[in-house]
Amino acid sequence: MWDTLIITPFINVLLFIYTMVGNNFGIAIILFTLLIRLVTHPLTVQQIKGAAAMQDLQKDKRWLDLQAKYKNEKDKLAQEQMKLYKELGINPFASCLPTLIQFPIIIGLYQSVIKTLANSPIELLNLMRHINVSFLKVSELIPLNSQFLWMDLGQPERLNLPFIPFGIPVLAIVVVVTTYLQSKLMATPTGNPNDQTAMMTNMMNIYMPFLMGYLAYTLASGLSLYFVASNVIGIGQYALLGKLNWKNLLPGQKPKPVKSK
Repeated sequence: MWDTLIITPFINVLLFIYTMVGNNFGIAIILFTLLIRLVTHPLTVQQIKGAAAMQDLQKDKRWLDLQAKYKNEKDKLAQEQMKLYKELGINPFASCLPTLIQFPIIIGLYQSVIKTLANSPIELLNLMRHINVSFLKVSELIPLNSQFLWMDLGQPERLNLPFIPFGIPVLAIVVVVTTYLQSKLMATPTGNPNDQTAMMTNMMNIYMPFLMGYLAYTLASGLSLYFVASNVIGIGQYALLGKLNWKNLLPGQKPKPVKSK
């Protein structure tokens, strides 16, 4: 089921784009990423709406009353907040859904890249099982060109310079930086940085860049290229929608408390 719904379509789409861009697998991954972003654009819009609803909630008198009434009872406050979420039809985790949905895509892309960059006769035979021969001409695909800039897209990326005795994981560093920038620029200001949703978001903003950076450091550079392209395209997507919060990048910037009227 996984191969039928994810791996085989991904491989065929990647290889189709690969043939359309002059057998450049790096460009194929970037264009594939753009395609994924376009397909998941409705989820991005939903994420923005959910974040806006959460921001408006910070000004709601019922929310502020709960904060004041149960300020010393965290468990009770959490229960009452969830009741209010349900009453207003707000999903407090809406901003995390696109990221969670991308995980199967990330796993599928990684497996697709590894299977596509077949390095042995057995791997080549396995790849052939996934290629739709009525859609693609195998003779024009094999062997696949896995080189992009200084990288072998089937291997972890390292930039080797003659005056440095070790390889520099450039893509892993770029993944960490762009993931952090994306999470900060897309974060919605909250009136109370101590509520559970805000704390969860802050934890995600800290840990997610390092998780993505670790994956980029250890796994195939084709996946790292996907991370970077996805982050940059995501930032551009939010910029076009006018939803980037540039103030979040200012050091020491803290949300101003919301006062009830």
